[in-house]
Formats: sequence, structure tokens, C-alpha cells
Amino acid sequence: MNVNQTSTSQDTELQSLESHLSRTLKRVPPPSGLVERLRGRVQMPSRSEIQLRFSDWRKLFFVFGGVMSGMLLLVTLARAFYYLVGRRNVM
Repeated sequence: MNVNQTSTSQDTELQSLESHLSRTLKRVPPPSGLVERLRGRVQMPSRSEIQLRFSDWRKLFFVFGGVMSGMLLLVTLARAFYYLVGRRNVM
């Protein structure tokens, strides 16, 4: 079977599944009051609070450094995994 034919048949199957699900699944409204409770809990800080948080440069520096280190570790692990998986498929 050709790769193009395989992807076309998979697309057809996916479209039929999506159309079936769109017919069978119905929207479910959230319980009354849920949205209001969530809006009450999630609040944007005031301008002075944001400025106060940015004034603490040492903490901001550590948070930024931690995020960058985590991203670097994630990219390194992804590259190593890709290299190992790619090497096995070649042999």
C-alpha cells in the first residue's frame, strides 16, 4: 500500500469518527454558580502588586534562571531521545 493511500484512508477514518462524535456528544452546561465562583477566585493583581513583584529582582532572576534551566534540560533530553530512537531505526 502506498504511503499516500494510507494517509488518505486514515484521514477518511478520522473524519468519519469526528462526524460520529459530533452527532453523539452533546454540550453539557456547567453547574449553576460555577462560573461565578471561578471568577471570584481568579483575580488579576492590581498594578501596584505587579510593580511590587517586579521590584524584587533577585527572586525574578532566580525564577527566570530556573525556567531557562528547565527548558534547556527538556530540550537536551528530547534531543538525546531522538538520537537514540533514530539510531535504532537505522540499524
